[in-house]
Amino acid sequence: MGGLAILLLILALVIGGVGLLVEGLMWLLVIAVVLAVVGAVTGRGRGRKTGV
Repeated sequence: MGGLAILLLILALVIGGVGLLVEGLMWLLVIAVVLAVVGAVTGRGRGRKTGV
């Protein structure tokens, strides 16, 4: 999955230039933050269930 992301970033740089690369990085950042938040919430939920 990481290799695919790197490949897409390289293609973005070649095809669209730096602006598209930066936009791609921002989208990756947004996705990473969302996944981190969802993971934290589900992790807390599991912790509560096992605690009870």
